[in-house]
Amino acid sequence: MNELVGLSIGSIRQRLVDCQLSTVELVDAYLSHISSQDRALGSFLHVDADGARAAARALDQRIQSGDDLPRLAGTVVAVKDNITVKGLPATAGSRILAGYDPPYDATVVARLRAAGVIIIGKTNLDEFAMGASTEQSAWHPTKNPRDPERVPGGSSGGSAAAVAAGMCTVALGSDTGGSIRQPAAFCGLVGVRPTYGSVSRYGLIAMASSMDVIGPLARSVADARQVLAAIAGYDPDDATTLPHVNLSARAGQTSLTGRRVGVPKEYVAGITDQEVRDSLSATVDRLGAAGAEVIEVSLPTTALAVPTYYVITPAEASSNLARYDGLRFGQPSDRTHGHGAASARLRGQLFGREPKRRITIGTFTLSAGYADRYYHAAQRVRTLIRQDFARVFDQVDLLLTPVAPTPAFPLGSVADPLAMYQQDIFLAAVSLAGLPAAAIPVPTSGQLPVGAQLIGRSGDDNLLLDVAEGLEQALPVSP
Repeated sequence: MNELVGLSIGSIRQRLVDCQLSTVELVDAYLSHISSQDRALGSFLHVDADGARAAARALDQRIQSGDDLPRLAGTVVAVKDNITVKGLPATAGSRILAGYDPPYDATVVARLRAAGVIIIGKTNLDEFAMGASTEQSAWHPTKNPRDPERVPGGSSGGSAAAVAAGMCTVALGSDTGGSIRQPAAFCGLVGVRPTYGSVSRYGLIAMASSMDVIGPLARSVADARQVLAAIAGYDPDDATTLPHVNLSARAGQTSLTGRRVGVPKEYVAGITDQEVRDSLSATVDRLGAAGAEVIEVSLPTTALAVPTYYVITPAEASSNLARYDGLRFGQPSDRTHGHGAASARLRGQLFGREPKRRITIGTFTLSAGYADRYYHAAQRVRTLIRQDFARVFDQVDLLLTPVAPTPAFPLGSVADPLAMYQQDIFLAAVSLAGLPAAAIPVPTSGQLPVGAQLIGRSGDDNLLLDVAEGLEQALPVSP
């Protein structure tokens, strides 16, 4: 691998400032690496070589003119294909959106451009972010760079694989029920889900609006943190963004001494793989050795999180996906026999199995006579889950849990949808509660990466990232 494609954000910027590197040279190195690697991995749905080179030339001209460089100057970013980039296709991994070229940048993309990044392309995902393996993409599956016979996780598997294979510096993903954190763990990366509302969803193709968030996948906490700081903040185009967000681009106190870290006993009991169990145990030991106080805690509603999540998210998805009717977005329908019949035919042909499954479930749970029994009951359980976390955070600063019950599984090995949904067993409760969480790689005795999840209080993203960086330093993991 060309050493240029392994540089951190800070190293890239410093080399540009010192004139040891040109942005065009860097972009060409990434494009060459994508050309040689991605045919086998399938990380990208669209590579914007011309746009990336044009942005690189413009940045080099700024450097030659002596202009001050923005914070993320030269950072090469891949964007999950459910986040809009003006002039590039946005399919959300679905054939029903084939041919849709959004006329605007998502807020996160506009903020990254202002910070000096180079957008290199759009990455693969499970259709409409519905999946945990990136095998549900309408276009092709993505493979794990650490073992191409295995999945990279999902739904942000394309973004995770692109970073892990060195095809971009960092990538943007979206996380509804774990779609940043699980791929990060499967590919040996850092993945951050920020507090709900701290990052704008304007320009994110919605799946479940009350849980969707955008966040970074990176090779280090420091890189993820810089990207998160650039994209976070209030946005008048998104009424769910928080009015006051202060995410720092630099670490504060990363020492683990005196930190109180809770380990939920229900999460430990749910581990099905010995390597994951051993890795979590070793991480707990290292936290203690580094001065943290590790406390066993209980979250009794843990077992209710997955069923609650899979009532609420299909309900929201069925509403959000109603707009794809062949009239307003993507593929046009033949309305010779009326719009209703044409729309039903088009949706039947172009939606994949998982969107159809969730639309059907969601429509049922919202229907007359069943909404109280399922949807409203799930919302009440969601409140109990939030209260569970609030009670535990009176005792500890953060929580430590596994990310997934096993390392990356073989392609095609999980065919049962219910078994696939269980991939969210350690992740869904965080999403339901709107909390920030970070997946970081931890040492393992096996050949495949294993991740640990740190969970913070709502709005306490800076503390979460400080501890994540401290844990990263205490647990060096070979790439």
